[in-house]
Formats: sequence, structure tokens, C-alpha cells
Amino acid sequence: MSEATIRRSIDEQTTRRTKGRAVRRAFKFRAYPTRPQEGRAVRLLRDHCDLYNAALQERRDAWRMRKVSVGYGDQSAQLREIREADPDGQGRHSFTAQQQTLRRLDATFRAFFKRVKATEKDKQRRAKRQANKDGKATKQARKVGYPRFKPYQRFDQVIFVAGDGARWNPADGGRWAHATFQAVGQLKVNQHRPVQGRVKTLQLKREYRRWYVIVVTEAEAEPLPPSGRTVGVDVGVARFLTTSDGEVIANPRFLDAAQARIAQLQRRTERARLGSGNRKRLRRVLAKQWRKVRNQRRDFHHKTARALVDTYDVLALEGLNLDNLTASASGSVEESGRNVAQKAGLNRSILDAGWGQFTRILVAKAESAGRRVVRVNPSYTSLDCHACGTRCSRPRQHTIVCPNCGEQDADLNGARNIATRAGLGSGQALVA
Repeated sequence: MSEATIRRSIDEQTTRRTKGRAVRRAFKFRAYPTRPQEGRAVRLLRDHCDLYNAALQERRDAWRMRKVSVGYGDQSAQLREIREADPDGQGRHSFTAQQQTLRRLDATFRAFFKRVKATEKDKQRRAKRQANKDGKATKQARKVGYPRFKPYQRFDQVIFVAGDGARWNPADGGRWAHATFQAVGQLKVNQHRPVQGRVKTLQLKREYRRWYVIVVTEAEAEPLPPSGRTVGVDVGVARFLTTSDGEVIANPRFLDAAQARIAQLQRRTERARLGSGNRKRLRRVLAKQWRKVRNQRRDFHHKTARALVDTYDVLALEGLNLDNLTASASGSVEESGRNVAQKAGLNRSILDAGWGQFTRILVAKAESAGRRVVRVNPSYTSLDCHACGTRCSRPRQHTIVCPNCGEQDADLNGARNIATRAGLGSGQALVA
């Protein structure tokens, strides 16, 4: 089958898959509540936090005392009685918003049980190879954390269903839009871009001292015209991204650039007296620094993902397990870890690069634009030669040495292996 035939087949599959398909998009705007509105918003978060913790306590007690599993349906059915018993507290708030909080807890438990199942499988695999050739015990599996109670300062958002406890009034040619929430009031919102699609949910979110409204809409996908190009993408730490056709995007290392300032502020905050005005001021400045790093990283991810989606029809990525990649090397009490400081630095660099966030953004943009993202097995993509398949040595970070093909760029070789494993030929993006 010719290269042009493969490209046409990909284009036809993409068009069929995205035609008439609805996608969800989120628009985040800053809100400016008045002092009374801010007080009511804080109480809203506290009441929903109390509901979340009470539901978690019920689940814990039911299982510990009676071995009974309580689900979302059981707890949602109790909401009416709870609201009638507490009309000035839980009864003030939107019924459907409270259901969303209970669904949030249910999703947390589903993720917990999924981790438990994965850990059990991992333990079974480790049991089969309990000792290595030297007779030493293998590393212990990671512990699975049980869902925890939320303190008020860490419960920072509530989800409302549009039209039921919340309403969105877009800005008609002006700067200010308005979002109305039950038990809070009508908030002034800075709408800096148009909202596309039908509004499904509204989220009221607090980020330290700032308030945001997140508008989630649903609209039909708008496929971009086919470009006839496919690519494999290799992400890394030294370089953020390398494509199979040779494009390299440097790693901006936003956290490294701000590390000295953040460390200084953290030391000063720890020295300040608890409850003092100086400590509160330092915490505000520290939160601003972290917010700047977070916004810089997200902006970089959005722009990089947009450039890839606009250029290629199919993008192949590694299916990385970030939890395993960023696991601590500290070891256990019986056997301490090795190279702990180096591993901690590598973990910080991986998290600073933000591969997980970048992948989510890329997948969302690709879905909206009618592009396709393929994930492949990441094993030995950088060490196997893409031309002959021979396992290579890697004397330096950027270089591998193949006994048959000689020196090659390690990241470019990995990107081409990723493209090949995804069924995209050699991985070199050629125009059909």
C-alpha cells in the first residue's frame, strides 16, 4: 500500500469519527465578587466540604462496622432528609450541586479501588520473582492511600448544573459577563474570550484569594482540513519534545527559573510567627510565585499542543506511567535507597516538564479538531535502533550508538520508533 493511500485512509477514518461528534470545552474566567458575596461563597465551600466529609465518614463507618458498601445512589437518596433537617445550612444550597459533590466523592472511591486492583496485580507479579539472582528481596509495592477528609482550606470548588442553581449571562459586546449561583448571588466575571457551545455546567473555584468561574460547554467538533502528515512525538527532560521529522522544542524549565525565589520565600514564611500579618503577606507572595509558574507551564503546553494539532493528522505518543517514573528512591527502613538526591532531582524535573498535563491538553485539542492521538508501549523506544532494531548503547544523554548504524540522536530515534509502533511507517512526516 502506497504512502498516499495510507494518508487518504487516515483522513477518511478521521472524518467519519468526528462528524457530528460533541466535545466538551472549559472556559476559565476570573470573577470579582463583592465582600458580602465572597463571604457567602466561602460559606458555600464550607457547607459542601462538610457534606463531602460526612458522606466519607458514612462510607468508612458502614464498611468498618457492618462490612456494607455505600454508594452514590444511597447517599443521594438521603439528601432530601438532610436538607429538611438543616434548612439554614445544607437546605440553602442547590440540590443538584450537592449531588455533584457526592459524585465527586464517588469518583474518588472508584479511583481508589482501581489503584487497589492495580496494586494487587503488581503484588502477584512481584511474588513470582520474589528474589533476584543475588537472593535479595524485590522492592516493595507502593501503598494505596485511602480517601481522606478534606480541610476547609483544601476544598476549593463546587460544580453547578447550568439552569439549576446557576445561570450564565455572557457579555454582550462588553467586557463583563455575570454568573449567578444559588446562595451566593450574581458575580461579575471578566469574559476575555467568547464562550462557544451550549453551557452544561458552571464551577465556582477559589485559588487562594482569587475566584474563578469555569464554564463547561458542549459543541460539535470542528475538524480541521487534513494536512496529510503524521508524526511520532518523544517527550523528555533535557529536551521537552522531539518529533520524528527532526523538530526539537527546548524544555523551558519554569520551576528551575523560579526555584531560588520560591525557596527564599518558603524559608522566610517558616521563620515568621504563626498568625502574624507578615506570615500572611509572605504566603500571598509565595502563592503568587507558584501561580506564575503554573500559568507559564500551562500556556507553554497549550501553544505547543496547538502547533502540533494544526500541523499533523495523527500524533503518536508514549503511554508513560508517571506514577512509576516519579516514584521515590528513598527505599525502606530495612534497605535504604541509592542515589536518592539524584532521583529526587530527576522527579522534580519530570514534574516541572508536566508531561501529564501536556498529554491531556493535546488529546483534548486533537479531539476537538478531528485529529487522532495514538499511545504506544514506551519500552526501549530510545535504545532500539529505528532502522535495524538492534539494542544500542547510550554513552551520553543525547546520543545512542548502534553497532550497525553508528551514532544517532537518541530523542529522534525514540520519536521514530514511537511512530513505527503506531503504524505510521518510518515516522518521518512527509506530505502526501
